[in-house]
Amino acid sequence: MQWNRPALLAGLVAAATAAIGLVAVLPSAAQNPKDRQTGARELGSPDYGVCRGVDERCYHDWGNFDPSKGYKVLLFTRTAGPRHANLGPALGTGLNPVLAATSVVQNGVVALGQKNGFAVDWTEDLAQVSSPNQLFRYNAVIFFSTSRDTLDDAAQTALRQYIRGGGGFVGVHNAFGTEYNWPWYEGLLGGANYYDHGPAQPGTVRVVDRRDVSTAGLPQTWQLRDEWYNLVPAPTKVRVLATVDESTLAEGVEGSMGHPGHGDDHPVTWCQYYDGGRAWLTTLGHDGQIFGDGSAFPGAVQFQQMLVGGIRSAAGAAPFCR
Repeated sequence: MQWNRPALLAGLVAAATAAIGLVAVLPSAAQNPKDRQTGARELGSPDYGVCRGVDERCYHDWGNFDPSKGYKVLLFTRTAGPRHANLGPALGTGLNPVLAATSVVQNGVVALGQKNGFAVDWTEDLAQVSSPNQLFRYNAVIFFSTSRDTLDDAAQTALRQYIRGGGGFVGVHNAFGTEYNWPWYEGLLGGANYYDHGPAQPGTVRVVDRRDVSTAGLPQTWQLRDEWYNLVPAPTKVRVLATVDESTLAEGVEGSMGHPGHGDDHPVTWCQYYDGGRAWLTTLGHDGQIFGDGSAFPGAVQFQQMLVGGIRSAAGAAPFCR
């Protein structure tokens, strides 16, 4: 049998081309896992329709706060979903209900205020946050490990009007697992939201901006055990103050829902002006020992120092986001 050489060559080329095309469309699961990207892809830059970022012209200085009266903050810890153990049992109604010994966060923030010159009220009662005039009694509002749909319509409106009137906001840890379906609140967090986290484990916090009052005086690196939140979306238009070095997380950074981590840029603390107000944010603060003296929990003292700086700056008692 005689072969037609041109036809044979054409057939071989066609077969090779088909094979290359097959490889190109293999699903990612069939490819070498080592070839996968490190760090989550950005999902664009959402527009929250407000002035936000590090430009202080986004702030509204409308005279709603009188520094001569001192500084007072409201700590809000209501949970409408999972509740972190360091919050203790759900609080009673009203303002400043009785705290249990296990109310570590509430007792800890009150103690920090006593040591650092600001008063603290605390509540989980929506009736205490249902109007902007109630909130304007405070130089800053702290959401510490709130969860899910923690605010009703009246409280949402009050928070938004308070921020627009120059109020301060401090969001800590599971404040990022709160009000998922409210885009304005996601913007208040810096255009960021909790997605998942890997094992709670020790890691190295890196201070990347030491100009801010919340990070000035901290060591360049310090150790902390936390959950190391993975974020979707990741914060944008903010001043990142601290990150976690993912290479120090011995148990890995991949989260429970598959997030691969943020690679070389995994923010844990940042600040921004937002819609007329100030917002200081940190994903840290999971452990019940975070308010101890640091002898049994490395990083507790540094976390407290950073948190105090964030509270004071968001409240206007110190330069903000510098």
